Amino acid sequence: MTFIRSLLQFAWLQALCCVFPVVIFGTLALTKVVSIPGLHRYDLILLICLLAQVGMVVFKLETMDELKVICVFHLIGLGLELFKVHMGSWSYPGEGWSKVGGVPLYSGFMYASVASYICQAWRRMDLQMTGWPRAIYSVLLCAAIYFNFFTHHFIGDYRWILTGLLVIVFIRTRVHFTVLGRTYWMPLTLSFLLIGFFIWVAENISTFLGAWSYPDQEKVWRLVHIGKISSWFLLVVISIIIVAQLKRVKAGMTGN
Repeated sequence: MTFIRSLLQFAWLQALCCVFPVVIFGTLALTKVVSIPGLHRYDLILLICLLAQVGMVVFKLETMDELKVICVFHLIGLGLELFKVHMGSWSYPGEGWSKVGGVPLYSGFMYASVASYICQAWRRMDLQMTGWPRAIYSVLLCAAIYFNFFTHHFIGDYRWILTGLLVIVFIRTRVHFTVLGRTYWMPLTLSFLLIGFFIWVAENISTFLGAWSYPDQEKVWRLVHIGKISSWFLLVVISIIIVAQLKRVKAGMTGN
């Protein structure tokens, strides 16, 4: 019975952590069937995302510190989107006043929603990391993974080498989370994979709702290639490393 209660509480906490991503999915679904005359779909999505972000802070679902982290991810994601669209990896075929370089500004919120989930989970389940590697290793690995998303168009894709290094660097790292006063743990690399898988599922929903299109989806929607899980896996790595390092820096500044 205790296990069932813990499982239900875990599911409830996960749902609370996913408020912002759910708002985005709901917006994508709503704007697919509802339109406002004189307002492009991408612009409407951006407006709703901005209002949702303000609401998250006003109603104390997110703290100001979490908002700062989310803004960092918004910029990181937008930079990646601008490059990937330019290289033809995917496209946003719809019109919009808020498109820059073929990329609607709302797209940054999709990356920010990942950061929102991580920040919320960290606070609501009191996440603790043990066996965290030295900063020089985690930061350099984070930078190498991010730049590989750009450089693989020119000098080859080294994601599997980076994944191997990731396993080595984080082999002793565990993430501890608390549910109903009881603490559980799992290997951090497993949490990377699980989150990456669920983002891939969300990506299929997003492309079906017309958030963006891969080249093979422009004429008819089809399932996103399962290999994309590796990309989301590595993106989650970047996200968690950035959040963890920022929290460690803040803890050092406050003496906690």
